[in-house]
Amino acid sequence: MRERIIRAVAGSLVLISALLAFTVNINWLWLAVFVGFNLLQSSVTGFCPLEKILILLKVPSYPTNVPEELKN
Repeated sequence: MRERIIRAVAGSLVLISALLAFTVNINWLWLAVFVGFNLLQSSVTGFCPLEKILILLKVPSYPTNVPEELKN
């Protein structure tokens, strides 16, 4: 569940920054650069700031209705 939230937030931020760059100011593209950099460093280091926030907020890794045998 956390992974889906992370992907949704990252994708939304990239789309929002592109929309704002085209309509408001080109400097909004720096938000997309920041998101892309965080995705890249997360794939290399395994550290994701948003995942740490979701853990602090007690968001479960899996949906609560998934049977235990399906949780690898």
